[in-house]
Amino acid sequence: MRPSDLTTLVDGLLHDETQVTERGLDLTVNEVYVVDDAGRVDFGGGELEDATLSPHEKQWRNEDDDYQWWRLDGGQYLVEYNESLRVDRPLQVQTRDELLARGAFHPSLRVTSLDRVPLAVPPGGLQLKENARVSTLLPPEGDE
Repeated sequence: MRPSDLTTLVDGLLHDETQVTERGLDLTVNEVYVVDDAGRVDFGGGELEDATLSPHEKQWRNEDDDYQWWRLDGGQYLVEYNESLRVDRPLQVQTRDELLARGAFHPSLRVTSLDRVPLAVPPGGLQLKENARVSTLLPPEGDE
């Protein structure tokens, strides 16, 4: 499978020409969440409880901008994608190099759907624009 073929598996693409790269298909951020109150995880699942989340505040960087920015302090967040995925076998999602170069990352995951992903931001923080490309969905290995 070529990276451009991934567009048939993903809904909600913002701009195919930009999001399809040599490596795969870039995924964009729709919302950044802060974990306000702890969730619970137990052995049997009977006491499983979701964490309380709230959307992180956004700001205009320039009045001429079409999109706002998240000014993230160092710490842990949850990122929600604009895109959704419909596959029956897992595909790999990795942090884009541009985030890694700025000290931010999320775990590499094998997914069949695009749920919220934890994002680690370095102590110096990160400015992240709405719809920024933050992750890359890779084609399955061995497919041609």
